[in-house]
Amino acid sequence: MQIGPHLLPNALFVAPMAGVTDRPFRQLCRRLGAGYAVSEMVTSRKELWGSLKTSRRADHAGEPGPIAVQIAGTDAAMMAEAAAYNIDRGAQIIDINMGCPAKKVCNKWAGSALMRNEALALEIVEAVVAVCAPRGVPVTLKMRTGWSADERNALRLARIFEAAGIAMLTIHGRTREQGYKGLAEYDTIAAVKTALTIPVVANGDIDTPEKARDVLAYTGADALMIGRAAQGRPWIFREVTHFLATGEHLAAPTVTEARDVLTEHLHDHYGLYGERSGVRTARKHIGWAVRGLPGGEAFRQHMNTLERCEEQLQALRDWFDHLGQTHHRLPLTEVAIDEDAQADEACAV
Repeated sequence: MQIGPHLLPNALFVAPMAGVTDRPFRQLCRRLGAGYAVSEMVTSRKELWGSLKTSRRADHAGEPGPIAVQIAGTDAAMMAEAAAYNIDRGAQIIDINMGCPAKKVCNKWAGSALMRNEALALEIVEAVVAVCAPRGVPVTLKMRTGWSADERNALRLARIFEAAGIAMLTIHGRTREQGYKGLAEYDTIAAVKTALTIPVVANGDIDTPEKARDVLAYTGADALMIGRAAQGRPWIFREVTHFLATGEHLAAPTVTEARDVLTEHLHDHYGLYGERSGVRTARKHIGWAVRGLPGGEAFRQHMNTLERCEEQLQALRDWFDHLGQTHHRLPLTEVAIDEDAQADEACAV
């Protein structure tokens, strides 16, 4: 799999999720088998570039390349300036956000709302490509199938974007109206793949190795992007990779390995956010990791009362050690995702 000059180790990607795919999480997923990771979306509003939130989102220290930064906004000139700004700070690929369904974003006519204004969407793409092309930086784009069931225009936009210079296109198989509810559909993705010559990436509801195999076969996509299914389960990337290569399931991680992986992630997380913010933002990652496991809900509630990094780490080690007394490997779980909460958290700005 290749994006411009960048050859990727595999075709399994981490989806950009605001409030989730920060540098520690991206590095964690890369270590566990993801071939590519895109940053949380960065605003095109210049007055916010110096904010703590934006500076954290733009932190790529020690991250393996290629460095991909997703930008969001509604003004073509501002988006072009944001692309140049991030390239000057190390971005090797610029991704344009036309997929976020959050009301906070869409009410500003950004994210997936741009799909309703095709002229503006094209203007933004052309402006960003014009800035990036002379620098040798590929521009990619992530979008949905359309605004609603009656306004599915992904295929028409895909052709327009390819002609404008987009190097790779990712499609989430839902409309903006769906948010994260219902089931993703893959007919639109398959149609786009057939119509385009650039790489097309399928996204949406890819949560098992079998689903990854089936979506690839049905859509003919060049790559897969996994988002919510990696929350608390970052080893899904190596599981999918192994299954696609061998047709066999990789054993679940041992309880000890899961404990050590999460502990290492938390150390990186605290290093980026500091203790006060780090403890609070780590709670969601811990909650996802223990979701559906025996005693996980009670532990999650207890975790939310702890205020110091070391308390969090010690409680986590103790809980996994206790689980390890009855389970060598993580037990299989059937966990229903809280669609509304996930949508709000993953797309919060």
